[in-house]
Amino acid sequence: MTNSVLSKTPIVAALLALSSPAATAGEWDVSGSVGTELRTFFEKGTQPGQLDTFQPSLLLEGDVRWQSDNRQWDVVLVPYARLDGKDGQRTHADMREAYVRWTGDEWTVRAGLAKIFWGVTESRHLVDIINQSDSVEDIDDEDKLGQPMVEVSTIRDWGQLTAYVMPRFRKRTFAGADGRLRAPFLVENDLTRFDEGRDDDEDVDFALRYSHYFGDWDVGLSFFRGADREPRLVFDGTRGLLAPYYDDITQVGVDLQYTKEAWLWKFEGIVRDTPFQTFAAAVGGVEYTFYGVTDAGADLGVLVEFQYDGRSSDPLLAPQTIADNDIFIGTRLALNDAEDTDFLGGIVVDVEDGSMSGLVESSRRFGANWVGEIEGRFFMNTDADNLLYGFRRDSHVMLRLTRYF
Repeated sequence: MTNSVLSKTPIVAALLALSSPAATAGEWDVSGSVGTELRTFFEKGTQPGQLDTFQPSLLLEGDVRWQSDNRQWDVVLVPYARLDGKDGQRTHADMREAYVRWTGDEWTVRAGLAKIFWGVTESRHLVDIINQSDSVEDIDDEDKLGQPMVEVSTIRDWGQLTAYVMPRFRKRTFAGADGRLRAPFLVENDLTRFDEGRDDDEDVDFALRYSHYFGDWDVGLSFFRGADREPRLVFDGTRGLLAPYYDDITQVGVDLQYTKEAWLWKFEGIVRDTPFQTFAAAVGGVEYTFYGVTDAGADLGVLVEFQYDGRSSDPLLAPQTIADNDIFIGTRLALNDAEDTDFLGGIVVDVEDGSMSGLVESSRRFGANWVGEIEGRFFMNTDADNLLYGFRRDSHVMLRLTRYF
């Protein structure tokens, strides 16, 4: 299985903490889930050998948590695995989280594998840079690999300040030859390269974040120095493959959210310095919620966001992105019923060439332990010069049924 980190030191430390005599006196919470998933594609893939039509998967996730009697110590283990019936590269296991945390009166220290989310916008998470994307799960950068780290945080009257030290880098995952939603050429992680002077994936990255609220404003400021989580994909002509290059970058970011009655105004912006260029990127917009649109009390939200990215369009100089000059329009419906039924749908349109990608997501609980989900991803009117053109035949619907225990 690829990208397994089950034998790394932070996980061993967490397991030792769970097996110590002190752990028998604390409070345990053990849960997990087993799910089946079926992706159905509407057309044959653009590349020879890609799977046709159906892609079944089995998903397993555990969640083991222990807290000491004095509430100062926590240990968390969240293993995850996917068994894919068609794409061997999509079959993988990962420890999403495995950490030990100490909480004092004013300080919190956490060590191990963890997932950190920064950001406020819906269509793109620009400032969210700590964790690597698990791209074999999906291409929307929502699924993340666990990041080895030491996190030190303090909450005071003036806000929350958190520092991160990340001693190991994790490479992005990519679909295999049989997989869908991939580049025209395969990405070979064995060809991975880093900036000159960086020792493979074991150099240390650093990050700092400040967050606070000022009246109706929620503010986040972040700083990151280390290997870019987005690789440049450089064509290796001798092997006919794409080689990932991870540049050392410095990034400063800001995320803002203004809340006023039914309005949410959101903004994320970054300035990123790379070995080849310094560029800015931003995403911002508004969400308005209509409360009680049905007699049963459903809420309907309408979202509009604009995406801008000033990076170079040359793949030798920067990782490529589709979100350079686009508009996102979406809607969110929460029925607020006993089954937690919800729906999210949206479309992203490239302002320059009209290329479009759409997404629909819906979920509903059945009984106390079952959840059904449906997702659809669609690619329409894709221009030949747009990155979406490589996905032009990858429109699909995904059904997932999960049993929680």
